[in-house]
Amino acid sequence: MSHQFIATERIPARSNRAEVRNPILTLPAVARLRALDPETRGMLRDLLLELQQDARERAEASWRSRKPPLAAYWAACGVYAGHIARAIGPGACRKIRLVRRG
Repeated sequence: MSHQFIATERIPARSNRAEVRNPILTLPAVARLRALDPETRGMLRDLLLELQQDARERAEASWRSRKPPLAAYWAACGVYAGHIARAIGPGACRKIRLVRRG
């Protein structure tokens, strides 16, 4: 007997807004990071990308060692590092809509 699945709800398309795809952009400190000189931002970006790679490797090793909480921690560290690196990297200073709080 074959099973046929019928979609009852439409899955909304993912937003193209930068601040939805990278929530780090809504943090006030990101504007301060973007204000750094390009050479400093580039060095920081490179370090963050290296941190991201190291965190991903640790997450994978933790997962293989059957330590899911530690794997989740390292995976989250890698995601944050990557988001911050992209927020300050080349082309990051395009206009985005920031959400003001308070």
